[in-house]
Amino acid sequence: MATLLYRLGRWSFRRRWLVSFLWIVVLGIAGVGMMSGSGAAPSTFTVPGTEAQRAFDLLDERFPGAAADGASARVVFRAPDGELITSDEHRGVVEDVVAALTGSSSRVAAVTDPFTTDGAVSGDDRTAYAQVSYTEPSNDLTDADREGLTEAMELGRDAGLTVEGSGDALAVEPEVLGPTEVIGVGVAAVVLFLALGALVAAGLPLLTALVGVGIAFAGVATLSGPLGLDSMTPILAVMIGLAVGIDYALFIVSRYKHERAEGRSAYDAVGVAAGTAGSAVVFAGLTVVIALGGLFVVNMPMLTKMGLAAAGAVVVAVAVGLTLLPALLGFVGDRILGRGDRRARESAATGGPTLAVRWVRFVTRRPLAVLLVAVAGLGVVALPTTGLRLGLPDDGAQPTSTTQRQAYDMLADSFGPGFNGPLLVVVDATRAEQPQRVVESVADSLAGLDGVAAATPAAPNQDGDTATVTVIPDTSPTEAGTEDLVDRIRAGVADEAAAEGADVLVTGQTALNIDVSQRMQSALVPYLALVMGLAFLLLILVFRSILVPLKAALGFLLSVLASFGVVVAVFQWGWAAGLLGVEQPGPIMSLMPILLIGIVFGLAMDYEVFLVSRMREAYVHGASPRDAVESGFGHGARVVAAAAVIMISVFAGFIGSPETMIMTVGLGLAVAVLFDAFVVRMTIVPAVLALLGERAWWLPKRLDRVLPNVDIEGEGLKATLSAAAEPAAAESEKDGLSRSL
Repeated sequence: MATLLYRLGRWSFRRRWLVSFLWIVVLGIAGVGMMSGSGAAPSTFTVPGTEAQRAFDLLDERFPGAAADGASARVVFRAPDGELITSDEHRGVVEDVVAALTGSSSRVAAVTDPFTTDGAVSGDDRTAYAQVSYTEPSNDLTDADREGLTEAMELGRDAGLTVEGSGDALAVEPEVLGPTEVIGVGVAAVVLFLALGALVAAGLPLLTALVGVGIAFAGVATLSGPLGLDSMTPILAVMIGLAVGIDYALFIVSRYKHERAEGRSAYDAVGVAAGTAGSAVVFAGLTVVIALGGLFVVNMPMLTKMGLAAAGAVVVAVAVGLTLLPALLGFVGDRILGRGDRRARESAATGGPTLAVRWVRFVTRRPLAVLLVAVAGLGVVALPTTGLRLGLPDDGAQPTSTTQRQAYDMLADSFGPGFNGPLLVVVDATRAEQPQRVVESVADSLAGLDGVAAATPAAPNQDGDTATVTVIPDTSPTEAGTEDLVDRIRAGVADEAAAEGADVLVTGQTALNIDVSQRMQSALVPYLALVMGLAFLLLILVFRSILVPLKAALGFLLSVLASFGVVVAVFQWGWAAGLLGVEQPGPIMSLMPILLIGIVFGLAMDYEVFLVSRMREAYVHGASPRDAVESGFGHGARVVAAAAVIMISVFAGFIGSPETMIMTVGLGLAVAVLFDAFVVRMTIVPAVLALLGERAWWLPKRLDRVLPNVDIEGEGLKATLSAAAEPAAAESEKDGLSRSL
């Protein structure tokens, strides 16, 4: 592996114009594809195998044409205090707004009149709502369509009514790089300059990362329509691609500068950096791809697509780092070397230990005490995880300043908390001897259940063998009482109907959200087993050890549990919620834990590979186990710390996103990287390796003979370097060309 990448790096350096041109072509093709693409698909869930999904499929079959694929909005009207919405004056205003809504866009299919629709006026006659249906999905609505909707709502506000709206017709796709994300990239640039000591050196990782992210984002956007990717998929790809792209380039550039400081020519230094740091990049990228690709075990198409899109961004970042980066190093020449390199050489000459060396010596002198303190600290932070509740956010999780949240609160206040999350019960009576009687019996049973605020009469299909009943719970969509009600319907009413030859299925968005949460919980164990098992085998191949991969996996569990603890404390319990802009604490989004596990596992293995590979390299080259830990840590800790700060900055930038899922994942990833890099990899890892000594690198002889030697530490490069030495005159000519460019 190291020799192959060594040759690839030197080839890219020598053919820098060709390599750069090819990447520009790829970026251009991706950009053209994005401009001609059809855009993201509507954000809908399909969860094969769940009862809610089976009910949706049954409705499509038994009620053809009833399912609406277009966007919708619900406009809520409220009269001033002491007045009634049903008064002649306010009724006229509402009717004017309904007329304006009807004519607000050519894509409006229908608008209901609150005064002619059953149940659309509250019991106190103060609040009413109109339902707006569109012919096109929300992603195909234009700004003019949404402006027409808001202008119609303004008519009612100008007349003295409180008018708010909710629904996907009002949804606006989140920005890929908003102000907070740009600030995160700016912080990353500062950290790169401090770590590499030169503007040119700091600019290369940013440039290559942006090229990789541009290609990945454009590719995902191009495929959004054909593959049905939702609007959050490209954002996740950008988040992951930007972070790993900067980090991977940082490791290669840092190793290149180290080799130059050791006296190697630029041509050879590129090859060595690609062969050693590049090997670590390849295997680190593989762990991320394994973790993200493994999301398919959840059997949720949207989550699988998100994982594959992010994995694709990682593959692009690795490819860019191994080819375009060496090419750019050929252009910049000696300008990549800054004052920091001279200071580093002077420090090495005087023999003064760096901060990293002093820290690792402290850890290795007291490994057991340090290990216990670090593990206990992460354990305390992880304690809130025991109270983790999963759910999917609705408009009740929106900021109180938004019209969606205000409409949600008005409906809950006037029609009951369960009005925002109705359950749709489907009764399939095709096997029953008396379908109509069974359907009526089910409807009566539903109306009499505890926790049911109201149940509509059964609405049969044209054949009369299937019917639907809408059930309004007493509790809000995200409360535990609503989940209990769904369980009672499925366990009690369904069993009674089954005895009479009928099937009762509960669906609707609320029931689907509950099924998604349960699917997430049941998938965690097999997902962890798959991802950690594959990564464990990969790390055995990399480190040729059993205990080092085991330690890496256990350290990851500590990191992810601690990050869950922070997420629960902030988003569920409300600690520091105001500081971070979380206005409505509630259940954690059900997709977050498994998505966070996948991403964090890959990133945790990144730091494991980058840091421990330097220790392994020192050990293979003859250092004692403890000296190898200190030497490898001294060479890699500064770069790992810089990489971690960069990732934290990039991920923290997404905390300002208006999308709850992106905000939650951003915070979870930022704190997970903080814990994993500085507590696990830079504290627990050297402590454990110091305790294990020689045993850390033990591998059964039979397994050692079977495993291929990937040579990540570059031991096989020694012979290659001596055989591939370039004539001094040719190298001088190349350097002269680089400086002139």
